[in-house]
Amino acid sequence: MEQSKLMDTAGVDTRNLPLLRPLAYHPFWNRVVSAVALLAVWTVSSWLLSPLVLPGPWLTIHTLWEDVRQGEIFYHLGTTLFRIFWSFTLAMLLGVITGLAMGLSRRVETLLDTWLVLALNTPALIYIFVAYLALGLNEWAAILAVAANKIPVITVAIQEGVKAIDPKLVDMAKAYRTSRRRILLKVILPQVAPYIMAAARSSLSLVWKIVLVVEFLGRSNGMGFQLHLFFQLADMAHVLSYTLLFVGVMLLIEFLVVKRVEQALFRWRG
Repeated sequence: MEQSKLMDTAGVDTRNLPLLRPLAYHPFWNRVVSAVALLAVWTVSSWLLSPLVLPGPWLTIHTLWEDVRQGEIFYHLGTTLFRIFWSFTLAMLLGVITGLAMGLSRRVETLLDTWLVLALNTPALIYIFVAYLALGLNEWAAILAVAANKIPVITVAIQEGVKAIDPKLVDMAKAYRTSRRRILLKVILPQVAPYIMAAARSSLSLVWKIVLVVEFLGRSNGMGFQLHLFFQLADMAHVLSYTLLFVGVMLLIEFLVVKRVEQALFRWRG
């Protein structure tokens, strides 16, 4: 067992390589190796399948650079981010309110439980079709379709979070005749906050995917519309370049915004 701990993933005994031992287990170098392996697999797959089917990383990056120079890609990116922001905000707002209501009130839970199960099992395409047919092919129909699809998922997460709170803290607050508003803000919400953040992160990762579907089904701009257009033209280089930029932006939002908000909210954990 002790000897196996001293062997790196390649089977090399690191006892005799003191300079390499820190590198073998450093997270940064592990990520570098993973990225290089991904590029290698991508390149080999492009050779095997043909660049027309799967363009290699260098062709994709060159195409992305040309798109960035022309600037049109930023218009479509901004349009999609606008829809993601409002869909996500609306879904979180209504989902958190509904989840709190169902978690705190047995009457509300029994009233909305059947509706919630029905909404959870309704395919995303149905929301999109109904929104476009009812409201027309416009901006708010697209936003409402995406939000309506994610509200039930957020509601369930928040409802379970409310049920998991420590009832003794609520009882103690009531014993000191604390107002309901203060109990909600100071006792319930801090305990539900981890569930809210978990729901926010999972929902954000799904919202942008549904927005792309909404765009190619009923909008004339946005990243989803462009991806569908390039696919129809069999222009896989542009499909991958748009995808690469969009995924990169969403990763930046995750690491620079969502994670920092999470760290600020839960700084008290140490």
